[in-house]
Amino acid sequence: MWLLDANMDVHLATLLNGFGIPCDTAGNRGWKALPDHDLVKAAFDAGFDCLLTRDQLFGESASRALRLFPQLAVVVVHIPQCRWPDYRERFVARWTERPIEPIPGQSIDWPHE
Repeated sequence: MWLLDANMDVHLATLLNGFGIPCDTAGNRGWKALPDHDLVKAAFDAGFDCLLTRDQLFGESASRALRLFPQLAVVVVHIPQCRWPDYRERFVARWTERPIEPIPGQSIDWPHE
């Protein structure tokens, strides 16, 4: 199950669910204000195995928590923020080229440039 950080477009949860990936948002869980390390712990405790974020420093700030919860992967999404229809189009195009492949215990960048 994947979790979208508060900085990700909430519409992405529906798109990922359509791809067969169970997904929820930090906002739905009441976790929007949690610091990164607390969000990692909350995600792990709730059974998530991947967290998607736009925060390029997330892996660094949550690195200790990732060491404590090595089953969780963090994916930093590098698609510029824009209106949902445009973002959806860009996300699907990149996904078609190369779907996200989370690596437990690591922070990875996607799409890979």
